[in-house]
Amino acid sequence: MQAAANTFQQHLGTLETDISPEYKHDPTGKKMKALAWFGTNDVRLVEAPVPDISEPDDVIVEVTGTTICGSDLHLLRGEIMALQKGDILGHEFMGKVYKVGPNVKNLTEGQRVVASFQIACGKCEYCQKKLSSFCDRTNNSSLQNYMYGQRDAGFFGYSHFTGGFPGGQAEYVRVPFGQVNLLPIPDSVSDEQAIYLSDVLPTSYHNVVDTGVEEGDVVAIWGLGPIGQCAARWAKLKGASRVIGIDKVPERLAFAKEKSGIEVLDFSEHTDVVKRLYELVPRGLDVALDCGTFHEPKSLLHKVQKTLMLETDVPETINEMITSVRKMGRCGLISAYAGFANGVNVGALMEKGVRLIGNGQAPVHKYWEEILNDYIIPGKFDPTFMITHRVPIEDMPDLYAAFAKRQSGVEKVFVTTEASAQPSAGSPPLSRVKDWSP
Repeated sequence: MQAAANTFQQHLGTLETDISPEYKHDPTGKKMKALAWFGTNDVRLVEAPVPDISEPDDVIVEVTGTTICGSDLHLLRGEIMALQKGDILGHEFMGKVYKVGPNVKNLTEGQRVVASFQIACGKCEYCQKKLSSFCDRTNNSSLQNYMYGQRDAGFFGYSHFTGGFPGGQAEYVRVPFGQVNLLPIPDSVSDEQAIYLSDVLPTSYHNVVDTGVEEGDVVAIWGLGPIGQCAARWAKLKGASRVIGIDKVPERLAFAKEKSGIEVLDFSEHTDVVKRLYELVPRGLDVALDCGTFHEPKSLLHKVQKTLMLETDVPETINEMITSVRKMGRCGLISAYAGFANGVNVGALMEKGVRLIGNGQAPVHKYWEEILNDYIIPGKFDPTFMITHRVPIEDMPDLYAAFAKRQSGVEKVFVTTEASAQPSAGSPPLSRVKDWSP
């Protein structure tokens, strides 16, 4: 393992890109509050310089809403490579345009915008097809290039493995190529409705669309956090005849059953998930969606392997999916797998003709206008159903702790700054994490 670690270390350099993650500081010396990583389970609210226009295509956004995504827990736990002390976290945010670079012609100061979590150049082969998550020109990580053979786009606030760009859990953010990475939001759409166009909504929608959920399909979803709950609703909108949600958290199971109207399977009660699914669906599933997590092994074997770093990810959900779908069934992975898993059931994959689809990081630019115009504005999909709390940015370290221990009832939390508007109708009022019941 030391040899492998040394090999990784040799690839921690950078490759040429069209953009640098470094930013100039506001010339007035203005400071901002930001959430930064300092080690495993150590995140702190710091005072950082407000960014300034560093390149002509930049936009500086004054944040009016940010949040913690479930994938941020991988950063908290030190499971994502190439984190550096002081990195500002956060990839899901929105706000008002504060400053624009001279090349930006489609945005004006004060305009409300939401940012895509990935940073796309808008010009490369993939960006021309709206596949923003695959941009060739914004991630300089040679480690990712070494591990994957190519690189994804740069992401906000997700380590130097994704380019090292300061993130959105802050009061201000520098958005490179702002003319393509910011979506204007009409006044008729609240911040609470708009913010999740940054990640959760396109990610869950992509999982369903890219895996190919069709009219009449029987779909099972592993993981009923916000991504899974949204995927369940998208699957129903796409015509799925049955949707079965798999989790062990009582509140999530109850919410999925009562509010989203789907069947549920508690894997703490039915430990043999595949057996239970065949009892429910004797023919086998048409589609299996992994909206869960790679870092929580169920079996002792994989707990040991992960502890010893013999694998970075675990294959248990993948194997359950491959085994439980029918012949020629489809399995979509939107869960944030990062490295290597041992014991994948390749035999069943091949012999059953299963389509195992790595959905990739969702290409936000491909979907966000469609979701906004065709679903949110007409009222077909109201994203605010997933918001459980509203807290100030000062509570971010405590919020990470609440997420890490899966505090009951805490799902998506809208995090405010001094620039935030008042809560929209039906949204939770401001509260403090320290006052929540454990």
